Amino acid sequence: MQSSVTVTPAALPEVLLHVAVVRPVFLWGAPGIGKSAMIRQFAEGLGLECVSLLGTQLAPEDLIGVPQIVDGRSRFCPPEQIARDEPYCLFLDELNAASPDVQKAFYSLILDRRIGMYELPDGSVVVGAGNRATDNALARPMSSALANRLVHVHLRASAADWLTWAVHAGIHPWIVEYLTQRPDHLWSPPPKSEEPFSTPRSWHMLSDTLASYGDAVSGPHGTEIVALLAHGTLTATHAAGFLAYLKTVRNAYGLDAILKGDARWPAAPADRDLLYFLAETFRARMAKDLPADKRHASPAVRQFAFRAKALLVELAEISLEIAQLVIADDEHGNSRLPGWFLVDAAKDMPRLVAARAGK
Repeated sequence: MQSSVTVTPAALPEVLLHVAVVRPVFLWGAPGIGKSAMIRQFAEGLGLECVSLLGTQLAPEDLIGVPQIVDGRSRFCPPEQIARDEPYCLFLDELNAASPDVQKAFYSLILDRRIGMYELPDGSVVVGAGNRATDNALARPMSSALANRLVHVHLRASAADWLTWAVHAGIHPWIVEYLTQRPDHLWSPPPKSEEPFSTPRSWHMLSDTLASYGDAVSGPHGTEIVALLAHGTLTATHAAGFLAYLKTVRNAYGLDAILKGDARWPAAPADRDLLYFLAETFRARMAKDLPADKRHASPAVRQFAFRAKALLVELAEISLEIAQLVIADDEHGNSRLPGWFLVDAAKDMPRLVAARAGK
């Protein structure tokens, strides 16, 4: 299931606070973006114990319970994990990955808040979560009867929200600094093959492993260690970018220094990965700082645009291929940079080249 209307992690608690307390909610989202953790935090904020049931590990009798003879009649006894006296948050994780029989067993619990003779205590909330079929994750079609019993909320990853959390959560400073420069590398679509891919969870894992190695990641074999960890947790291109970023840290390179004229594009063949990283960061900076309409550009922004055009010429002299990547459209054919800047660059580049040749 896909939706053009999504919420960020920062906005989710308020949505749940107003919706989950009156109707069961199903939270959709890609793997690794923090769905489960956010639901547990939501329950904790309400002062409720969070009871998690994993859909892929359940059988129908795990919910309905087993029959017991009472006064000559059979009665189903729901499991102790569900049948509680105090209100709680029932978290149905990977609900849409459960078998059809298990999904069916949830019908009355989700809509009527009861199983057999047991009713959820007043004040309890029911929240489900799962991945989408397009995420190449284990997901089964959700029956219309089940889907119609839930309010569907779609969560998307947000670099701004994650970085705000990361600063206070002890995430490794290299990761915070890198994703501050490259927020688009926080998440990537799950691949169709078995390989690591970038998510908030995988960046968190990388942070934990870097911390576990301690000072060794800054030692003589640090590059090899970080390469092993990064390629074991992230999308390959993001791992390469992260390694190139660390090279800028260790070699006193940086885009800001290049923009100010205190440093030049690295031109050595051995620094090709570094050049590529800086060029990508340069493109991301222009996409962020240049307005869509030139009329909205302040004098400082116009000065930045002028400097950016000059740097494009310098970059093209080192690698025309990488310079072309900076101004190239994205994979969907959409321009990454404002049209007015590209037009100005096309006009000014010959003049800039001539000016540089005359120096």
